[in-house]
Amino acid sequence: MRTRNLWVGPGIALLLLATNAHAKPNFTGDWKMNPAKSAFGSMPTPTSIVQKITHEEPNLKVVTTQVGEMGEFTVEYGYTTDGKECVNKFRDLDRKSTLKWDGDTLVIESKLDVQGNAISVTEKWSLSEDGKTLTVNRHFAGPEGETDAKTVMEKQ
Repeated sequence: MRTRNLWVGPGIALLLLATNAHAKPNFTGDWKMNPAKSAFGSMPTPTSIVQKITHEEPNLKVVTTQVGEMGEFTVEYGYTTDGKECVNKFRDLDRKSTLKWDGDTLVIESKLDVQGNAISVTEKWSLSEDGKTLTVNRHFAGPEGETDAKTVMEKQ
């Protein structure tokens, strides 16, 4: 009986380690853009971006306030990471998004119709190992062409 217990303990410990190793990143926090590390390509560069993220897998709520050439605006998006379509408003437009995990990277694929023009946005969210830096790489595609942007957010 004692020999059996010696094997059960390490087996349970390994199972717990394996489970924790596959835990998805949690993006919860208050985040602020680091302009020096961010790059917006051909798009106008915002003066500031702050986000409040609440992430309780599979639910993700993101409140973003951005300041730039076009003034200040705030948007609030609610998502699920289970691959089901989520519809949010971006100003007066419907933004239809699906989210899925690609390893430790959260991929958000969104589509908008802007005056009859289809726009697609693919975002890839990754969290640094220490959990203090959120990097969002975006790819935009539409009738005017394609462009990429990178936003680096630091936890406050």
